[in-house]
Amino acid sequence: MQAMSETVYNSVREHRQKKAITQEEVAEAVGVTRQTIIAIEKGNYVPSVLLALKLAEHFKLPVEKLFSYHD
Repeated sequence: MQAMSETVYNSVREHRQKKAITQEEVAEAVGVTRQTIIAIEKGNYVPSVLLALKLAEHFKLPVEKLFSYHD
């Protein structure tokens, strides 16, 4: 059986840039490091459900506006 390629996409960078805030500001607001925000923005790290919800709350968006799943 072939493994499925599963990907979670995010628009954190786009929403952060629209608000003209830094990665550091987002990180501080949700309680993680700037490196974590960098990794999320690059698609190298899929956040926990809790962190995804915190990010959505920070940007005042539904979580589905920040993160989407594609296989």
